[in-house]
Amino acid sequence: MATRPRNRKQAIVEAAGQMFSERGYHAASMEEIAAVVGISAAALYRHFPNKYALFAECANIMVDKLVAAVDGWPPEAALKDVLAALIRVTVAHRASGGLYRWEARYLEREDRRQLRTKFAYVVDRVIEMVRREYPLPDERLRAVAALGVIGSVTMHHTSIAQRRIEDLLLASAMHVVATDPAAATGTSRLVELPAQPVPRTRRAEILAAAIPLFARDGFANVTNAQIAQAVGLAPSAIYRHYPGKVDILVAACLQAAGLLAQAVDRSLRQAADPRQAVVALAAAYVAYCFEHNALTSVAEAEVASLPADLRRPLILAQREHIAVWEQQLRLVRPELDPRQARLLVHAGFGVVVEAGRALRWQDAPGHRDTVTALVTGSLTL
Repeated sequence: MATRPRNRKQAIVEAAGQMFSERGYHAASMEEIAAVVGISAAALYRHFPNKYALFAECANIMVDKLVAAVDGWPPEAALKDVLAALIRVTVAHRASGGLYRWEARYLEREDRRQLRTKFAYVVDRVIEMVRREYPLPDERLRAVAALGVIGSVTMHHTSIAQRRIEDLLLASAMHVVATDPAAATGTSRLVELPAQPVPRTRRAEILAAAIPLFARDGFANVTNAQIAQAVGLAPSAIYRHYPGKVDILVAACLQAAGLLAQAVDRSLRQAADPRQAVVALAAAYVAYCFEHNALTSVAEAEVASLPADLRRPLILAQREHIAVWEQQLRLVRPELDPRQARLLVHAGFGVVVEAGRALRWQDAPGHRDTVTALVTGSLTL
């Protein structure tokens, strides 16, 4: 008689975490997860009563390991050792880690509160060490940005030897915590962003109303009726302008890609050498994220919700954007190969996401300059 593998529950959680991370909570199904594990849906339900219970379990696996990683070191431990431990956990759970950045918003309130409490504990431990070893201003922001470097590896699929990934992320994170936040003072004044399109048609008004709703509640949770109400239309009127809700999401993602491409072109015109080009790219990307925060978060969080044929041009646009960074960074740091440069570019993006969140995307004077300094620090320029 066949015996049930002892690690079946672990295999289920790992497969589910990866699927939730890549496809989104709502798009993933219990049947698909069961198929990946090689069991029937009925067998899966013996371990988890429903998809939400499995999702909640996945959401806690990595954060519990992060807590264990910091608790494995005494309070007087070196920051480098603790960050290295956090990196090992994150890299080990790289395939499923993406759900923490965007999909955790679908947790119920109490589960979300518990998850935030655990993350806050990890952040506070890192802050204590940053304050002790690098007594510069904004120790909390520098600590959060360093964790953004580490978490960035869950958001892409660049393939490098695990040891090399760990070494690059550790060097990047350590440079971030050692960065003086005043190092990029004035960089934001050099950025000329394209203006947010003014909605002059009903179609544009619908798009403008949908973007903040998608950003706040998640694409899957927003209805056409809510979008119509925000514009003052009857729900059926939406279909005269967009065949379906997914077409509104595609329009939002295309708008984001277009605005970012314009920002990059404008920033590079002012650069006299590769180093200035990298700083200009960082300043432009930071400014773009602050200026168009709702649009940016929708484009990054919801691409997985799109059908493959609609997602493809957006992925290509993202790759073209990263290729510009990669080329300029390798001119400044020729010792990097393309994959290593790409890894660091994503690390810089991770800094922007986590530092921006920590600042609540408040576009106060100096915030853009500070985050730009942390991004360039992550690139170890």
